[in-house]
Amino acid sequence: MKLESILNERPLRTLSDDDVKRYSRHILLPEIGVRGQKRLKDARVLIVGTGGLGAPLALYLAAAGTGTLGLIDYDVVEESNLQRQVIHSTADIGRPKVESARDRVLGINPSLNVIIYDDKLSAENAKAIIGNYDVVVDGTDNYATRYLVNDVCVFLGIPNVYGSIFQFEGQVSVFYAKHGPCYRCLYPTPPPPGLVPSCSEGGVLGVLPGIVGCLQANEVIKLIVGSSGSLIGRLLLVDAWRMKFRELVIQKDASCPVCGANPSITEPIDYEEFCSLKK
Repeated sequence: MKLESILNERPLRTLSDDDVKRYSRHILLPEIGVRGQKRLKDARVLIVGTGGLGAPLALYLAAAGTGTLGLIDYDVVEESNLQRQVIHSTADIGRPKVESARDRVLGINPSLNVIIYDDKLSAENAKAIIGNYDVVVDGTDNYATRYLVNDVCVFLGIPNVYGSIFQFEGQVSVFYAKHGPCYRCLYPTPPPPGLVPSCSEGGVLGVLPGIVGCLQANEVIKLIVGSSGSLIGRLLLVDAWRMKFRELVIQKDASCPVCGANPSITEPIDYEEFCSLKK
């Protein structure tokens, strides 16, 4: 669908001479141009999770010139992360992931404003944190946070760029209740604990989060600069082993418990029974 920039009504900052040099390949594209790059410079994007999906998200959104990046995670770097979480290095083992990710992001683009939250996103803090951003990117690895992110984005009218991975397969979509369905229109309630295995139990192809995370970053940029072809209302399915892509159309559910005509969920929920599943 054709969607105007989510920053359409905002006065934009000017680009410096250094900005023009750094982002010249973007500026050459008519679909982005100077105005689109100004929008990127003015945008505020929150990345929830700095693991497998958060790594390519943070790297490419930083390189693209996203002016403010928020990074939230409460985990530390482990050796088993390094097979896919390319934002971290061996020297970072034991460090908070948000600190490692911040250092790498600023190494790519020192002009950015990077805000880190070494904390767990919860029903208590989610509105206050998410409300500071224009776009939220779901790079989480557990259902509790995934539903929390979706619900708060609906409450605040903020687009949620969703991604998930398991073994060789991934999913990508944009949930934006103002213009289409939300995550609960597709999956109304979380699965019972233990029904879906984690990546630590079933494994994950190391390059898969790179593919899915880059697709998410692409959707973020399109939301910021304005674009046709958004994944709003579409679920992209990726099979990296067979190298196949499929697409499903998602309809807005009038009876959705969060974004439907008569919502039954009006406040953030902590699903405490779900443990954090590391990717």
